[in-house]
Amino acid sequence: MRGTDETSGSLFSYVDLEARIPTRHPLRKIRQVVNGALASLDGEFEVLYTDFGRPSIPPERLIRASLIQILFSVRSERQLMEQMQYNLLFRWFVGLGIDDPVWVPTVFTKNRDRLLTTEMSRKVMAAILAHSEVAPLLSDEHFSVDGTLVKAWASMKSLQPRAGDTPPDDDPGSPLGPDATAEFEAQTTELETDAMPRSSRQNRNPEVDFRGEKRSNATHASTTDPDARLYKKSPGTGATLCFIGHALMENRSGLIVQGDLTQADGHAERRAALDMIHRHSPGSTRQLTLGADKGFDAAEFVADLRQACVTPHVAQKSRYSAIDGRTTRHEGYALSIKHRKRIEEAFGWAKTVGGMAQTVYRGIERVRSRFIMTMTANNLARLPRLLAA
Repeated sequence: MRGTDETSGSLFSYVDLEARIPTRHPLRKIRQVVNGALASLDGEFEVLYTDFGRPSIPPERLIRASLIQILFSVRSERQLMEQMQYNLLFRWFVGLGIDDPVWVPTVFTKNRDRLLTTEMSRKVMAAILAHSEVAPLLSDEHFSVDGTLVKAWASMKSLQPRAGDTPPDDDPGSPLGPDATAEFEAQTTELETDAMPRSSRQNRNPEVDFRGEKRSNATHASTTDPDARLYKKSPGTGATLCFIGHALMENRSGLIVQGDLTQADGHAERRAALDMIHRHSPGSTRQLTLGADKGFDAAEFVADLRQACVTPHVAQKSRYSAIDGRTTRHEGYALSIKHRKRIEEAFGWAKTVGGMAQTVYRGIERVRSRFIMTMTANNLARLPRLLAA
């Protein structure tokens, strides 16, 4: 018998939101780990808020909303608020009831800027890694490090000469120069009838010819994001406005244990690698190992690692390598060189799913905190399969 296509609205719903989520859904395990980690940060949240005034968005819900945005590739916070209006899975994960109002996007953004600083993002990552179910998956001896370019939210046309090298006042979007424009306006005032007024609006995307112009970080800066830098990571490619994201991975399960983001330059990856290994294992007297690619094969960097009681399992350059037979003769060196490549999986996930191929944030502080949260979300995405193994 054919069913009838009739719409009958229900005044009440007696199905709990918890019952609508499948019992084997991977987000159940992720939410369990996240809730445990956020509960351990309750004291940290308490310090950030006063005892009076209007209640803000609960920090636990704000962090869960930011994680669900990364996990499901929601491109903006405005679209996230829209989807939370009707997406029951999102409401359940964040902690909103089916009748609870969704926040205004601008209110959510202001609260996120105040809460999710670089320091808080690192604390969230550390709390998740310290969870009772996650900690046994980690190695405390063998690590790998690498960096990746994160394209800035700034156009190459936003590059302007720094103070002291001001460009001419000609508007690149106007077909007339300043003298021609003044002459044209003088002619129009002499007309007996009023001419149609010209639009004073400038072209948003004017044509600019960069041929023959030398631009560098020393002479030019972006007006859209002054923290972005021109950089290219490999020869034969064009320089772009970008940052460099860094990650420290433990080699047992391939989870990211430290994240950072800096301005782009040739020594940023080595400096960040030392900072992350010291931050993760401060004052360690155990013999750690650190795998890395050929870009880290520099005498100064290798010497700094040895001084910090870290064995440099760095891929050797074909000429003038700082890695000798004292390191390469051991079996562990070959294992580190093999496992270090898994860090590229985290970078690939961050760019294809986490939206870090080109950031939508401006300013190094915001981009850094978002990059660390994306690395945290990458760990969470892998946890259901790791914990079920």
